[in-house]
Amino acid sequence: MPDLPDRVAENDSPLYVGGLTIHLAPASGRTGVSVTVERDARIVAKVPADADREALAALIRTRLAWLYAKVNTRRAEVAERPRRRFIDGEGFWYLGRSHRLKLTDDLAASPVALKNGRLHLRRDHRDTVEHDLVVWYTARGRDWLPGRMRPWTQRMDTPTVGLNVRALGYRWGSCSHHGTVNIHWAVMQLPVRLIDYVLVHELVHLHHPHHTPEFWRAVGRTLTDYEHRRRELDDWGAGIWLPEAAAALRS
Repeated sequence: MPDLPDRVAENDSPLYVGGLTIHLAPASGRTGVSVTVERDARIVAKVPADADREALAALIRTRLAWLYAKVNTRRAEVAERPRRRFIDGEGFWYLGRSHRLKLTDDLAASPVALKNGRLHLRRDHRDTVEHDLVVWYTARGRDWLPGRMRPWTQRMDTPTVGLNVRALGYRWGSCSHHGTVNIHWAVMQLPVRLIDYVLVHELVHLHHPHHTPEFWRAVGRTLTDYEHRRRELDDWGAGIWLPEAAAALRS
């Protein structure tokens, strides 16, 4: 292992611990260390900008058993993700319902459109179908999600916030310290009850940036069955459609 600089710095090199690569993400104002395994099996540690690398490596070693298990689970989920051929009759999820694909030769139609319960795809756009589907899901999210989020902001007494729908790597959502909630376009494939969980999760983060016990208590006050929804979200995450090129998901 190469020598470790004393402190974590912006754009710092990863840590290599126990055969794992730990990507570092310094975050201003953070007083603790948060280690997560993203859905692409990438390990990210969010740490204070002045964190000691040796101490961080020691902390990672205490979590190796959990990290090995989580990474293996994530890799298995990626390997099992269904590949799509974009042919007539293939199913694509939208708001928790599967809609069969219908190829059309109508050159005046939009590249992707939902009509009469079928997801219409222009045959001459099959070479750009992944891009076109991402654009369609994103547009649907920008139209639909603000209205779905509004009652939650009122119920949770949360100030009006901005909402973005875009690629977020392998995260369902995120929020900024400026009060903006970001939602992955792929969320639009989920059932509405799970979309609600993602929205509530991110709205609570506006008050509780980290996954502390108080954060989960706040989620539970709004969604008493949040643990069930969280487990269900993990199950859905392995089966929804995502572009094969991972780079297409990154913001």
